[in-house]
Amino acid sequence: MTVDQIMANLHAADLDAARRFYVGELGMTEQPLGHDWVTRFIDPSTGAAVQVQTHDATAPEDSVATVKVDDVDAVYAAMRAAGHEIVHPLVTEAWGVRRFFVRSPGGAVLNIAQRHG
Repeated sequence: MTVDQIMANLHAADLDAARRFYVGELGMTEQPLGHDWVTRFIDPSTGAAVQVQTHDATAPEDSVATVKVDDVDAVYAAMRAAGHEIVHPLVTEAWGVRRFFVRSPGGAVLNIAQRHG
């Protein structure tokens, strides 16, 4: 398994205020994800990025970070075998991501994801 990227998932009650902050004040570029509850901001010159969400519309709990991996099915099997709490089962979302949520030591919920299809 390879971790390709880790991105913070920050909570914001108001995505428009987040846009003003990340685009207007930090000079980042918005990379819309096609949902009204989450968006991504990126610095095109460095690739540094953050996702901002009001809530996760398809999961029972919000995650604090997205960990993109090259084989989400293998990671899911390993997490289950190790006895980690699966907060949200392995699913393929309509927007082309296969993912699950796991509670890490210390309690943080991670969104483990892989682009699908």
